[in-house]
Amino acid sequence: MIHNINPMNEREGIGCTGAGRLYVVATPIGNLDDVTLRALRVLAESDYVAAEDTRHSRRLLARHGLDRPLVALHEHNEAQQAPRLIQRLQQGESIALIADAGTPLLSDPGFRLVGLAAVAGIEVVAVPGPSAITAALSISGLPTDRFIFEGFLASRRAARRERLAQLRSEPRTLVFFESSHRIVDSLAEMERVFGPERQAAVCREMTKRFETVLRGSLGDLAARIEADPDQRRGEFVLVVAGCPKDVAGVFPEAVRLARELQPLLGSSQAARTAARRPGDSMPSSQVTKIRGGSLVMSGTPLL
Repeated sequence: MIHNINPMNEREGIGCTGAGRLYVVATPIGNLDDVTLRALRVLAESDYVAAEDTRHSRRLLARHGLDRPLVALHEHNEAQQAPRLIQRLQQGESIALIADAGTPLLSDPGFRLVGLAAVAGIEVVAVPGPSAITAALSISGLPTDRFIFEGFLASRRAARRERLAQLRSEPRTLVFFESSHRIVDSLAEMERVFGPERQAAVCREMTKRFETVLRGSLGDLAARIEADPDQRRGEFVLVVAGCPKDVAGVFPEAVRLARELQPLLGSSQAARTAARRPGDSMPSSQVTKIRGGSLVMSGTPLL
């Protein structure tokens, strides 16, 4: 149990307007000891804890000797629950918003509640801490100076492939969440769209007992995970290198040229000719043809 977790003289609870405060509190992504002292203090002093899964969150509170009233707030009830919580905040009560793991609102519920609180003039306070996104980036071995977070890809193959095609020439590092039942398919699609040589890191079960981090090319990672059932279990963060800068700007111009050449040379030859322009580093050996006005590599439209 944590003792003396309030080193400050002022209790964090009532805002300057007389309304309560809404705290957005980061909690551990796996290891329950990865919680900040401030997070524990805020949880201990809040009137209510709004949790995605109250059963899961009760275990976290019990681990640290805390017993606070829990209110369920998840994707299925947030539209109805958020206005009720705003009323409590306006009456001077304080609420700590937590997710099942990590920082709330990042692929988790809470956006509607925070938005309503902001509109109502209620003070919203961040209590930073663990995040699966930054944790995976920090150990991926890939560039971290610029990145984008894509969350979970669509469950339908066509929508997933379409989104990956849109990201094909993105130069920033890409971060995705993925589940155990789609990890093989998602990696296969990434290999097909981004190319087998694109570098990536697969971070599985971070901070938990069976944590693993696999680094390498998408082709190698897809094969390793498909071959090992143990590597398909748990929760995943995928970190994928961005498109090289000398390649990222090539695709739009190559598509334009290929479309112009298509009536003269046919789909396949037009695509390969456009990809072999002097000074370009586009993988011409993998570009097969034009389909529907797009260059196609290994059966997948690039643009």
